[in-house]
Amino acid sequence: MNNEKITLSQLEQYLSKAAWILKGPVDASDFKVYIFPLLFFKRISDVYDEEYRIAMEESDGDEEYATLPEMHRFEIPDDCHWQDVRETTTHVGVAIEKALRGIEQANQEFLYGIFGDAQWSNKNKLSDALLINLIEHFSQYQLGNQNVEPDMLGNAYEYLIKHFADLTNKKAGEFYTPRSVVHLLGLILDPHEGETIYDPACGTGGMLLECVDDLKRNNEDYRTLKLYGQEKNLTSSAIARMNMFLHGIEDFEILRGDTLRHPAFFEADGLKTFDCVIANPPFSLKEWGADNWVNDPYGRNIAGVPPKGNGDMAWVQHMVKSMNSTGRMTVVLPHGALFRKGAEGKIRKQLLEQDMLEAVIGLGPNVFYGTQLAACVMVFKQNKPEHKKAQVLFIDAADQIRVGRAQNFLEPNHVQQIYDWYHNYQDVENYVKVASMEALKENDFNLNIPLYVEKIIEDNLPSVEEAMTDLKQAWQASLDAEAQFKKVLEKFIQ
Repeated sequence: MNNEKITLSQLEQYLSKAAWILKGPVDASDFKVYIFPLLFFKRISDVYDEEYRIAMEESDGDEEYATLPEMHRFEIPDDCHWQDVRETTTHVGVAIEKALRGIEQANQEFLYGIFGDAQWSNKNKLSDALLINLIEHFSQYQLGNQNVEPDMLGNAYEYLIKHFADLTNKKAGEFYTPRSVVHLLGLILDPHEGETIYDPACGTGGMLLECVDDLKRNNEDYRTLKLYGQEKNLTSSAIARMNMFLHGIEDFEILRGDTLRHPAFFEADGLKTFDCVIANPPFSLKEWGADNWVNDPYGRNIAGVPPKGNGDMAWVQHMVKSMNSTGRMTVVLPHGALFRKGAEGKIRKQLLEQDMLEAVIGLGPNVFYGTQLAACVMVFKQNKPEHKKAQVLFIDAADQIRVGRAQNFLEPNHVQQIYDWYHNYQDVENYVKVASMEALKENDFNLNIPLYVEKIIEDNLPSVEEAMTDLKQAWQASLDAEAQFKKVLEKFIQ
């Protein structure tokens, strides 16, 4: 077993190979169900061993001292260590299930349900030989803190999430937002030390971790952040929790559940509110729970009831309601949310009259996995700065992309350009317009970006004077030609 430090590319290859071992009996869209829990199981077993060695050295070999719960981040009960599973040669799946459940029960406060519900003991799918192969593959590296820093392991996890998104392109949009889009949202949200951050559709936790990265880039103490997330999908919510631990994040709460039907976070007087709210919710969700919204017990219908077959505006209202008195939010939505009429039009009107919408940013097409759609970003502030009141900033960033064969990409220079436009808050021909509330009213509160950002076409047409001169010359030339033609014709007739 290798005890050296591991590079990120070694770690990435190691994880890709694990997916390759599963190929065949397991569908690509299910790889994550097995690989993430195994990686996490290996990590906490190796960290436990490391803590045990350190405690043994400190206590001159006192084994009882070295196994005390307070010596360890997580407890690992008897027969539930990685090594116990590795030594099993028959019914390996049962041994894995037993170990994972045992660890969850011993660490109820932090790890309850974290390993998900994969059917490890289903031998039709996972034979003993395949599982032995997988366990041996994972055993080749030590994944303790001395070998792999939390950040690196976290980055490898992110790599794996993207890798699976590539493999299962169609479904990927459900649980993976391109990093560049996440980065743009983080820049706009601008989180700071000690703040609370909430993602109501957190997937595997990428948006929350972006806020952590944002603090690191600004040399602020990211450990003072409090992160909250809710996610409906069991596998994704489990991965999000593992992802937090693997990035070394301590202060977080990620709960599973349907946010629109059963929000998970409360305070004494209703929904819990936060400094920062950020999300890429599922686009145009059909079965989102419209029936409960008319008399929403959480008071989220602040601007009206969204249409039965489209939950976009339900997410927006839930997020607005989740901002505290100085809160701010960024949300990714399909473009239709800006201009669809009917119930959504009424909700937009209400929200605009409450003057919380600060900016609308149109992104280029085909940036998201599994959809050609162009998306937009909406930025809300509970208290807009004085100079931004009664107006909305519109940014047309449709051409801020690198066009690729199967997909387009938002590169760092594009992200920076969009952020600069947002930050500068002033008109830029063809790209940015600060629109007044009067202009919004004139357009019936339709937020379709081309209504505000007019494209000046470089057509190189002549001025009116030049055109008239040209026309006169052409007219004269045609008269001359006609006279000439008549002369020629007369000769023939004579």
